[in-house]
Amino acid sequence: MQRCPWPYLEKSAIYQDYHDNEWGKPNHNDQALFEKLSLEIFQAGLSWLTILKKRDYFRKAFDDFDIQVIVNYQESKIQELMNDVGIVRNRPKIEAIIHNASIIFDIIDEFGSFDRYVWSFSKGQILMDESLEDKQAFSNNVWQDFKKRGFQRVGKVTTYSFLESIGVMNNHHPDCYLNSSSNKM
Repeated sequence: MQRCPWPYLEKSAIYQDYHDNEWGKPNHNDQALFEKLSLEIFQAGLSWLTILKKRDYFRKAFDDFDIQVIVNYQESKIQELMNDVGIVRNRPKIEAIIHNASIIFDIIDEFGSFDRYVWSFSKGQILMDESLEDKQAFSNNVWQDFKKRGFQRVGKVTTYSFLESIGVMNNHHPDCYLNSSSNKM
């Protein structure tokens, strides 16, 4: 079974499992989408393997990424998170997650779900055969809207990584067993 090359770089079962069972598979659950976006924010400047190893700690610390809970975090919760050795203790990133929860709350009011909003950019379709340039332009369009809505610590690279991780863009290697018509929505 041939995979994309990147899961082999770290020689980690966690990495391969993430590739095989999650990365690039369409995701439509608001809580899971918020988790993915939040983890992408924490990953900036670090390796994705570091974040994957800490994922269970992040879930526990951030109340399973429950948007309704996180939107109400106060300073005492921020201090608790800053003292949690299981996660990445970066105050600006922690504050961004809380802020972004409120943005997503507004998006849910407007679109009915974060899922509908995110997938509306591709009209519910997976971008599979587009060129890298077209996918970058698409991602930049999404990023511009994120920026306009006030998302924090969500740049172009974070947006691109988020969109490919949740399956909006299929970026599996052409020879990867997951790059098939069965992976279409």
